[in-house]
Amino acid sequence: MSDDRLRMTPGPTEIPDDVRERMSEPTWNPDVEPEFVEFYRKLTDKLEAIYGGDDVAILGGEGILGLEAAVASLVDEGDRVLCLSNGIYGDGFADFVDLYGGEAETCKSPSTGPLDLEAIEETLADGAFDVATMVHCETPTGTLNDLEPVLDLLAEHDVLSIVDAVSSLGGAPVPTEQIDVCLGASQKCFSAPPGLTVLSVSDRAWERIEETETRSFYADLEPWRTAADEGWFPYTHLTSNLVALDAAIDRLLEEGLEAVFDRHEEAARVCRKRARELGLSLYPESDDLASPTVTALHVEGRAADLQQRVQAEHGIVLSTGLAHLEDDVLRVGHMGHNARVERVERTMDALEAVLE
Repeated sequence: MSDDRLRMTPGPTEIPDDVRERMSEPTWNPDVEPEFVEFYRKLTDKLEAIYGGDDVAILGGEGILGLEAAVASLVDEGDRVLCLSNGIYGDGFADFVDLYGGEAETCKSPSTGPLDLEAIEETLADGAFDVATMVHCETPTGTLNDLEPVLDLLAEHDVLSIVDAVSSLGGAPVPTEQIDVCLGASQKCFSAPPGLTVLSVSDRAWERIEETETRSFYADLEPWRTAADEGWFPYTHLTSNLVALDAAIDRLLEEGLEAVFDRHEEAARVCRKRARELGLSLYPESDDLASPTVTALHVEGRAADLQQRVQAEHGIVLSTGLAHLEDDVLRVGHMGHNARVERVERTMDALEAVLE
């Protein structure tokens, strides 16, 4: 089937031809063929180079699985969890905490600004917490949070950290060396097909995972610590998705992380510049808070109409906002394979034509 649409969405992202072709190759039976175990080890080694050192596991499930698995595996009945939030995904962590019997306390900051460091410090001083959750890139608003000062505070209070870096890992620097469980996914900046969660786990997080009585089988992280060494995985793995991810990671490492980050920054800069030239306001307004992977535009109730017209008239797929922002925000994803100035220019040309 011929399909020449340009999908400039903040995930799933455009998949390069060679990555899609790898999916068509014959794959192992992962339950009985030792070649698969060796392949899995090599793939996690490549991901460890991106993460920066901690153990890496790859789960069979879309990125939301990682958020649930982290909470399911680290949060026991009655544990106190501090959910830091300036957006929809930050708020959502509290739902997982409630689901697994923890006591969630959400420290909210305005969605138009950064995480409130002073409020976080006050909350930490008022009570003992076992775990804290936060989001690096809040995709619905295109906000990139500065996590290092927050992680420093958590370290002072001996609180384990869970970070959703699904929309930034592989597209922007992530302070992984300070994070206990750092979550990513195949369909965002890696530009591989949806279906895999990737995560890194620190030694002290593994210790807590072993002590936690989780109420989930599929979302239990404990077996993944020794899965490759023992040649036994908790379930039949998604081999075709894994070989595609392998091809995508090879592309990223061959280009080099610094070059990849620079490419994302330039694509974001051009997108925001063009948006301002069109008279559109940005969410967030400050470039210091803007994610290099996605730009959110204020369009005041016109999001669905603009999305439909850009697709119908120019063959470009964009995303609207989520939840209460659905009608007012139009989002341009410039992440992974689509973080290229020429694709951003084509997208903004189309949006300009529709607006005129």
